[in-house]
Amino acid sequence: MSFPNAPSLFNRRDLRLSELDQPESLLFTYGWMQLARMSDNRILDLFRQGLIRGTVTGGQGNEALVVPLALLADKAIDVVSFSHRGLGGHLIWSGHFGEHLCQYFANSGSPTRAREGNIHHGDPKNRSLPMISHLGIMLSNVIGCTDSQRRLGRPAVGFAFFGDGASSTGDIHESLNLAAVLSTPVIFIIENNKYAYSTPISEQYASPTLHERAKGYGMEGFAMDCTDPAHVLETLGKAIERVRRTRAPLLIEAHTFRLRGHAAYDTCDYMKPGEAEAILAEDPMPKFRAQLVAAGHRSRLDAIDAEVRDFIEATIKAVITLPPIDAAEVATGVFAPTASPMAWKTEPAEIENLTMAQALNHGLRKILTERPESIVIGQDIGNYGGAFKVTQGLVADFGRPRVFSTPLCESASTGYAIGLAVNGHRTIEEFQFADFSTEAMTQIVLNAATYHYRSGQNVPVVFRLPCGGGLTFGSFHSQELESAFLSFPGLKALYPSNPQDAFNALLAAYEDGNPVMLFEHKALYRRGKHAVKWDPAYREIWQPKKIRSGDFATVVTYGEMVLLAEEACAYFAGEYETTFDLFDLRALSPLKLEAIKESLARTGRLIVIHEGRRTHGFGAELVARLTEEHFGQLKAAPLRIAALDLPVPFAPELEAAFRPNKDKIVNAIAAWMG
Repeated sequence: MSFPNAPSLFNRRDLRLSELDQPESLLFTYGWMQLARMSDNRILDLFRQGLIRGTVTGGQGNEALVVPLALLADKAIDVVSFSHRGLGGHLIWSGHFGEHLCQYFANSGSPTRAREGNIHHGDPKNRSLPMISHLGIMLSNVIGCTDSQRRLGRPAVGFAFFGDGASSTGDIHESLNLAAVLSTPVIFIIENNKYAYSTPISEQYASPTLHERAKGYGMEGFAMDCTDPAHVLETLGKAIERVRRTRAPLLIEAHTFRLRGHAAYDTCDYMKPGEAEAILAEDPMPKFRAQLVAAGHRSRLDAIDAEVRDFIEATIKAVITLPPIDAAEVATGVFAPTASPMAWKTEPAEIENLTMAQALNHGLRKILTERPESIVIGQDIGNYGGAFKVTQGLVADFGRPRVFSTPLCESASTGYAIGLAVNGHRTIEEFQFADFSTEAMTQIVLNAATYHYRSGQNVPVVFRLPCGGGLTFGSFHSQELESAFLSFPGLKALYPSNPQDAFNALLAAYEDGNPVMLFEHKALYRRGKHAVKWDPAYREIWQPKKIRSGDFATVVTYGEMVLLAEEACAYFAGEYETTFDLFDLRALSPLKLEAIKESLARTGRLIVIHEGRRTHGFGAELVARLTEEHFGQLKAAPLRIAALDLPVPFAPELEAAFRPNKDKIVNAIAAWMG
């Protein structure tokens, strides 16, 4: 789509600190502020006319903060995530106004194919990270992307916007602390407009200021009045130069305004009498214009206003004519395209006997040795070697920049990994226990998992999740969480049952262009040593593996249950001459069930075994997928064998009663056989 040419004023998008004493710089800033203001106003008009669906949030009153910062940033290297009120920043950072407007209309011209709307979009290829509505989440993404730029030798600064309301969230604390610990040059900007939707600051926090919280993180912080654009330009320009030079993070409490309420539907009836009028009186736009008029620029300002108005109307006219998005493609793009195999070095043919923990360590070493973009992070994975010693020795051999322990901040460390991935690095993050990954649930399932679908950007991250019971660790260290995670689209998942598959799975997960959950059963880490070798067919881990052949029924399982199922199958073969097709699923997402379906069509009987709880467990999905096409050919109702619907109990006797074991599997199958 060809949009109307922008006024020549907007051919330039950058402003440097050395230029601020020039009158043209202020007129230049005014033009961009006016484009932001008029655009926001017209978008609100279009919404009220029913031409834009959903809702819109406007940045009216916020232009004196967002526009100067976006102009002063180095768009060639810097990183940003704007908030709800950042349209002016989006317009400056990249793209034509028409492209941004198409996001609001969600039509065929939308850069995100209408999968993301209004202000939530960004331009991740140019390091403008698209925000999600879960406040505070994006700060750690900015930290990761900025650190990635620095690792690549680019003197980038990150800019992370959040509001006074978001300042109460846990992710804010995690991210500020992480940036300070890692000494990442990110400027955190609190847009303090005195309201979190309808809740005033008096009900949000007790401290008199927000910027003084910076002291608790060992960083500098200051407040800034955003009613005077010239003052904001100078203050921000100096701050950006200092952070770029020192690499020290900075917290700015920007006192700004919200002239139109939280969103289009906000009636602002929660405000006190006269409060709205007082806010309007502080509007920076008329103040700024009056200053420039007093300096003798009235005719230039009038010309700018007219040019901006005409440009906006011409663009709206063009965008309105675009057809709606084609719904036929709605199901495409959930996953990034299958990546080409990486050029791994072929290892010697001799076979090593390794435990699963050792096999994973071997895989991590191979990745760190051969892939310079790789980074390994997690709690206690450095000198200690991780809770299960899988990363033992890696920090000594590869150094802290490549392998390091993060603070206890699962959400922020995961967001950091996402930010690195967006910019081309590949992070392997270890959670001490899979259970603790629930602290990062939003980052994993609503951010990383949706990134490609809503923006087209790959997020190659591996999440290593020590899971499963049998070691008497209790409720918070023993769960199977695959059903919880895989109910959300966009995640891939592997669950190996032996050292060779664990080694292969790590390589396959690493080279994939998507976030991959690597489930590792803790009870398998040191259950004997097995042959492990370089396998050029490592990618076959994405397919189920048939490990026993038989005629009576098709058995499907994964993880530790593979070993128990093998024992049960061997028992029936020896005692009753009854044989089974036994499949190790290996890949839980995406499910590749063709070979299993062929087996089921032949045997007519299905047994699914998994360690997770029965109700809403992953086995239910397997049964549904496998039988919906062959229901009429089944000779018996499918059998599901799973754990009880309980929190994981602690005592060995209770845990044994809770989980499947060989005897339970044998008895359940025998009863089912009659």
